[in-house]
Amino acid sequence: MRRHNRSPKDLLPLTTGMFHVLIALADGEKHGYAIIKEVARRTDGEIRLSAGTLYTLIRRFVQEGVIVESDERPDPSLDDERRRYYGVTPFGRDVARAEAARMESTLSMARAKNLIPRSRTS
Repeated sequence: MRRHNRSPKDLLPLTTGMFHVLIALADGEKHGYAIIKEVARRTDGEIRLSAGTLYTLIRRFVQEGVIVESDERPDPSLDDERRRYYGVTPFGRDVARAEAARMESTLSMARAKNLIPRSRTS
């Protein structure tokens, strides 16, 4: 794993799929199929991760120390024992926050150029 003294910004920008995987894991561990379903549900089907794409992202994120495979397992009678569960690491949470801040800054620039309407709170 390459987790030396890196800044979360070293991994930016994230692809859309990468960011959505981190959002899906932000509230707790999930197995791959649950990640795929949550991303599709949350984006109203606009983003659909294939299993191949998801597991490529998972492999990279594990190597980078962004997520980890969980040692915790649900009761075998309640779950398929072949499923692997993943959770975001503190470094991964920092990466997600850095990406959200980067995107927020970019949206602010777009608003300043009148490319998107300003929100009522702006």
